[in-house]
Amino acid sequence: MESLVLNYNRALGFVSPEEIANLQAAMEVHNSALHQKTGKGSDFLGWVNLPSSISNAEMADYEETAGLLKSKKIDILIVVGIGGSYLGTKAVADALSDSFSHLKPLNNPQIIFAGQNISEDYFVELRDLLKTREYAMLVISKSGTTTEPALAFRLLKQDLEEKYGKVEACSRIIAITDASRGALRKLAEIEGYKTYVIPDDVGGRYSVLTPVGLVALAVAGFDIRSLVKGAADMERESDMDVPFGENLPAQYAAIRNILYRKGYSVEILVNYNPKLHFFSEWWKQLYGESEGKEGKGIFPASVDFTSDLHSMGQYIQEGERKLFETVISVETPDHHLTVPFDQDNLDGLNFLAGKRIDEVNKMAELGTALAHVDGGVPNILITIPKLNEYFLGRLIYFFELACGLSGYTLGVNPFDQPGVEAYKKNMFALLEKPGFEAETKEIMARLK
Repeated sequence: MESLVLNYNRALGFVSPEEIANLQAAMEVHNSALHQKTGKGSDFLGWVNLPSSISNAEMADYEETAGLLKSKKIDILIVVGIGGSYLGTKAVADALSDSFSHLKPLNNPQIIFAGQNISEDYFVELRDLLKTREYAMLVISKSGTTTEPALAFRLLKQDLEEKYGKVEACSRIIAITDASRGALRKLAEIEGYKTYVIPDDVGGRYSVLTPVGLVALAVAGFDIRSLVKGAADMERESDMDVPFGENLPAQYAAIRNILYRKGYSVEILVNYNPKLHFFSEWWKQLYGESEGKEGKGIFPASVDFTSDLHSMGQYIQEGERKLFETVISVETPDHHLTVPFDQDNLDGLNFLAGKRIDEVNKMAELGTALAHVDGGVPNILITIPKLNEYFLGRLIYFFELACGLSGYTLGVNPFDQPGVEAYKKNMFALLEKPGFEAETKEIMARLK
């Protein structure tokens, strides 16, 4: 197998081929609207043809910047950002890293994140660590005023300047921001930071294949060209001219929407490789922020199997029947390990002796899928041959396109996020931010 494979045979007891076929025309219309930029949120569709439009010169620029930072012998690259400015990079880096890279000597800098929370303990512990390490910083924000990353950057910029001096600190800061406006753009011009542009037509949750993700991943030593190539191949294979019967993202979008109409309102993304945990977190933002509006949307959840079979397995098997699963399966692991024979066999596992650990994992995967289908949980299977840059790129674009198609099928704009402003308004009022006096008065009255 050399490509991503979509298998929905275990969903056919819940969705008929006729129902899937009935959505074919709608999916083709929606796919055309995405590619021709005629649907809702058309100002934010730059991601649709992004993989195929990234030039060799752009890639070389990212790699040159990575080389310059690594020439400073840095141990750590701090990526300051939140939401899509954080999760995409974290998803790819974790998926492609040694599980214990944080405890081993590395040939490339390790990515550490800041600005993705407002935990005082996290900040103190991070700053203590950085006193003993060589590091540089990549700050990502279109505006430069988003509270979480702006606060982190204020603290860490001060530390960087105190450690290295103003001039050297400026050479260790890369700003990824708006092309012409915003606080971070202004600061970058004043200080002389190296900058990259977040495209105006690409929203944060779709931005991992822009400088937002590619620069940091290049610094960490990952093959960004292969990542983009995988996405570009999936882009070509799901173009608006590709028939529905061959268009895998369109088929996935159709099946999940049919299930939603039948009352399956929660989708669980399942993996059997712990390296995919943060890929699931990226996927949850992508689908939750894109579809969850106007009182609509499938709720995106995730589990790490087999670990979570010992915590969430009971509910999935026998709880409220509103769940369906999408499983990401990796065909071939990077390593080879077999179960040893034990003379005493006190654990009773000699029946597994000589089998690969991955074979045990795959049988757990198959056995779980069969049990859940029997328990009333539709199952969609997505298989990739290996967990590497190329197939991860294919998977990223697969989910991005399917998300846009799903949003249009729901009738919502999948490229805005008006609901995320509600908590900010309350937070600013509680913190008595200038300009929020009326809101402060109102919310304090509510709290009495």
